[in-house]
Amino acid sequence: MLLKTSLRSFLAHKWRLVLSLLAVVLSVAFVAGTLVFYQTATSTFDRLFAATASDVSVQKADDPMARRGGPGAVPTIPVQTQAKLAAEPGVKAALGSIMVPTAVLVDPATNKVVGPTSGAPTLTGNWTDTPRTSVDVTSGHVPQGPDQIVLDADTAKKSGLGLGAGLRVITDSGDHDFTIAGIATFRTTNPGAALAFLDTATAQRVLLGTEAYTSVEVFGDGSRGNDQLKAAALADLGSGYQAKTAEEQKKENSAGVGSFLDFMKYAMLGFAVLAAGVGGFLIVNTFSMLVTQRTREIGLLRAIGGSRSQVNRSVLTEGLILGVLGSTLGIGAGLGLAVGLIQLMKAVGMNLDASSLDVTWTVPVVSYAVGILVTLFAAFVPARRASRITPMAALLDHAAPPEPRANRIRTALGGLTTLLGAGALVLAARSTGATGGLLIGLGVLATLVGAVVLGPLLAAGLVRLLGGLLPALFGPAGRLAQRNVMRNPRRTGSTAAALMIGLAVVIGASVVTSSMVTSATAQIDKSVGADYIVADNRTGLSPAVVDAIAHSKGIDHITRQKSVAADLSTPDGARTETELVAADKNFTRDFHLPLASGSADGVFNGGVSVDQKFADAHHLKVGDPITLDYGKGRSQTLPVAAVVKTGNQFFDGNFFTGLDTVSTALNGELPADSEVFAGAVAGADKAAVLADLQKSLAAYPQLTVKDQAGYKDMIKSQVDQLLSMVYGLLGLTIVVAVLGVVNTLALSVIERTREIGLLRAIGLSRRQLRRIVRLESVVIALFGAVLGTALGLSWGVTARYVLSDQGLTALTIPTGTITSVLVGSVLIGLIAALVPAFRAARMNVLAAIATD
Repeated sequence: MLLKTSLRSFLAHKWRLVLSLLAVVLSVAFVAGTLVFYQTATSTFDRLFAATASDVSVQKADDPMARRGGPGAVPTIPVQTQAKLAAEPGVKAALGSIMVPTAVLVDPATNKVVGPTSGAPTLTGNWTDTPRTSVDVTSGHVPQGPDQIVLDADTAKKSGLGLGAGLRVITDSGDHDFTIAGIATFRTTNPGAALAFLDTATAQRVLLGTEAYTSVEVFGDGSRGNDQLKAAALADLGSGYQAKTAEEQKKENSAGVGSFLDFMKYAMLGFAVLAAGVGGFLIVNTFSMLVTQRTREIGLLRAIGGSRSQVNRSVLTEGLILGVLGSTLGIGAGLGLAVGLIQLMKAVGMNLDASSLDVTWTVPVVSYAVGILVTLFAAFVPARRASRITPMAALLDHAAPPEPRANRIRTALGGLTTLLGAGALVLAARSTGATGGLLIGLGVLATLVGAVVLGPLLAAGLVRLLGGLLPALFGPAGRLAQRNVMRNPRRTGSTAAALMIGLAVVIGASVVTSSMVTSATAQIDKSVGADYIVADNRTGLSPAVVDAIAHSKGIDHITRQKSVAADLSTPDGARTETELVAADKNFTRDFHLPLASGSADGVFNGGVSVDQKFADAHHLKVGDPITLDYGKGRSQTLPVAAVVKTGNQFFDGNFFTGLDTVSTALNGELPADSEVFAGAVAGADKAAVLADLQKSLAAYPQLTVKDQAGYKDMIKSQVDQLLSMVYGLLGLTIVVAVLGVVNTLALSVIERTREIGLLRAIGLSRRQLRRIVRLESVVIALFGAVLGTALGLSWGVTARYVLSDQGLTALTIPTGTITSVLVGSVLIGLIAALVPAFRAARMNVLAAIATD
């Protein structure tokens, strides 16, 4: 009986529930689509790694110094290793392999980089006839001489290169020109990387500069297991090596790909949760209004013997039906979203197969759990309210007003939560690091909950203020719109809360990113005196590049800078892994170190600098000794020549020393320059000098060549890209919030059918009626925008203070973004009111008056 009643009620109000249904569908679609995409991508890569991994891969033992050795550092093993492993019992083949991620491929005809410039790597190595390979040469032939190279088919197609075309390989040792002799096609999927192959001798000369391998790949004959082959290899080779079985290689490779996929997965699931929360407000509103409209109906049910629990279960059953139906549709939409994500990945070079989606049992389980639980949770309060309706309500024309006691409880809880959140934000602003992060997280959560709880109470005051101009501007229509919005503050507050959440995150993120750009710009102006910067974080700068910079027209001097791995030992016995910034003496001409004590000249004349935080932690002062261990028995002890103030992203956490000082300790065996800074000749046209510098380096398209203004623009564009991603994902919550406004207005119009009929009967025109509905929508949207802006500003300003020790020294309030949000909220209100206003204006006057 209960199920039958719930089904009839659900079907009777199906159009009123459509928008709530859409909110569930969107939330579940994001969850299901993300899970399907993630599972499809990981399973595809797992198959690739399983099909291509050798039985045992032998490499140089993990060396922290090598990992932190700066651009171009590649650990190698002697060629004799291959012969030793090939002679092991149970080994069918042992192949010397070379594969490095540091070379850059360039089309010499256009001077454009071939392959990905970010994200996926460009891998260059030697061609070997391995029993398991990821590619086959499908056009041309394998490399057979010092001037031949093989390129993967996907990269060749994107770059417009074919057999016989030229291809330049740039490493930190110099430039090397080749002719494409073959095109290799992936057997399974291209993970987005660019692959290039040379013959072994050429790869050793060009990529390593020595006769060595980066690994030896061992394939067994089946007589011994992989673990046995691994143990035998390590026993034979001794210390200094590491070996990984096929399973271990698969796990390691999957973990590498998984780090990128995990970021996508958790970011999208995070926004799916946010959208589900926003959708929850929509569902609460919908069921609250339906319960209000059915007060007499529920009262009659109670009068003929229906119990409170039965009424409660009836409303929850409707919520369950909504959750099941929305989740089912959401899973279908999620599959479409997963296909869309796969196509997006194809656009950036990751060729996944959309025809073989991997849908495991977790997808429907998690999707139904999210959809049903969110819906039931949102329907709980309206259901509880419905169960408290008495049989006497059947005799009333209107629902009883809210109880004063409920408002007092709401005020107390909301006020207390908001005060606690505000206190946490104030404490966070005075803290940094993990403590500040924890406090701001608590503050954000508490102020958000407080704003939601207090929303209905704030609605009366703020709506009266926001809508105060309506009567003056729009006459009776404006006055009616204002009063209609204030008629049910709880409904107005919950509707605006959905919009408030999304806009608060937008404003908060905008404050942080704007402050990042302003802080970085101010620090460049204050600390950087160099006119130009040239960098390449993939290969490092070759001697030819450095020479081209130094001899470019209009360049007065250059500052060379290298990243050198070292372990620092302080007098208190602590040992710190780091990368020294080793620069020449021109550093003091191109940078202004903000010194707390000491001398910048002393740093580059046999000393070392530390930042204030490190000095305080280890009780260091100028003159104290620090021992630098470079590995392989090479070390030196240097005095602290300067303590650098913290709060500058260019210097915080860095240890500076002289290039000559490090060169002495390493016997001249230094990595490639990581960056070169240059100063223009006094009085020169700096724009013309930049143009000449870019022309001198035109053959090296992988380089970043910027003046100070260009460097600032690059920082801003990187921040803007991050912010654009946030805006794009938050667009989902805005869409759900708009649906909430539409739903509230639509149900409000239905709720006021008789009232609208009476107004039309006494002379209210259709145009005035549409205007009333539109003004109601705009006021609700503005209310949400104002609350969201206030919350977002408090969050963003606090985050700036928390991150002040990370270089966010300047606070910038993005007035343009705030203005856009407020103007956009008006547009959102107008758009949300289109359908409800149209429906209200089309009502038949007599039928509306006759509505019970």
